[in-house]
Amino acid sequence: MKSWPNWIQNKMRVLITRPVEQTADFAAALRAIGAQPVFLPAITIRPVEDTSALDHSLARLDHYSWLILTSANAAEIILERMNSLRIGAPPQSLRLAAIGPKTAAKLEAGGLHPDFIPDQYIAEAILPGLGDLMDRWVLLPLADIADDTLPNAIEAAGGIAHVIEAYHTLPAEPEPEGLAALRLGVDLLTFTSGSTVRNFFALVQSAGLDPLNLPGSPKVACIGPKTAQTARDLGFTVDLIADPYTSDGLVAAIQSHFIQL
Repeated sequence: MKSWPNWIQNKMRVLITRPVEQTADFAAALRAIGAQPVFLPAITIRPVEDTSALDHSLARLDHYSWLILTSANAAEIILERMNSLRIGAPPQSLRLAAIGPKTAAKLEAGGLHPDFIPDQYIAEAILPGLGDLMDRWVLLPLADIADDTLPNAIEAAGGIAHVIEAYHTLPAEPEPEGLAALRLGVDLLTFTSGSTVRNFFALVQSAGLDPLNLPGSPKVACIGPKTAQTARDLGFTVDLIADPYTSDGLVAAIQSHFIQL
C-alpha cells in the first residue's frame, strides 16, 4: 500500500460506487485530500411510478405525529411530491426526523426544518429521540429494499409505523470507463450502503472479474457498520469504517488511515 506522501504524488485511486447523481461532493472531498476518484456506480435511484399511496399520506399529514426521513433520497422525493401537490408548511402537530446531515440539509433547502437528528446516522439510533410513541402514527417513506428494523422498533414501542414505498434502489448499468479503471487496478473501494456492496459484487462478477481478488488488491472502506457487515457477509475484508457514518466521515477515515501508513 502506498504511503501518504506517495498518495499525494501518485494520486491514489478511490472507487466510488454510490449513484452518479450523488458523487459530486464526495469526489470533491476526495480530491481535496489528494485522491483520484474513479466512478463505477453500483446503484441508481428511481422514484416509484405510482405515487398515489405516498400522495394520500402527504395529504393527511395531520394524522401523523412523526415523519421520519432516513435518507437524502427520501427527503428529495417528499419535497418534490409536496411541491407537486401544493402542500405548504406541514401541520404544527407533525414533527420531522432526519437521519444524517445530508438528509437534514436537503430538508432545510426545501424549507422544512427537522425537529430531531440522531447523534448516530443509522436508522435504529433514531428511536430514543422520538419520545412516547404509544398509539402514535409514524410516516416512513422508504426504499423498496429497506429492511424492517426501524418499523419493527416503532411497533415494539407502541407506535403505528406506516411504511410507504417511495423509491426503488436498482442495479446500475455498468460504466465502461469505471470497469476499465477497475481492470487496471484501484487502491480503495468505497461502499455507502448495503445495496452498493451487493450490486457492485454482482456487477463485477458479470464483467468477468472476481470481486474478492481484484487487480491492485484494493482496500475496502464502508460508511458504517451495517454496510461493513454486508461487505463481510459477501467475503470482503473491511479495512475502514467511517465515524461518524457520513460521506465526510468516510473521507476523514480514509485520510487518517493512510496518513498512519
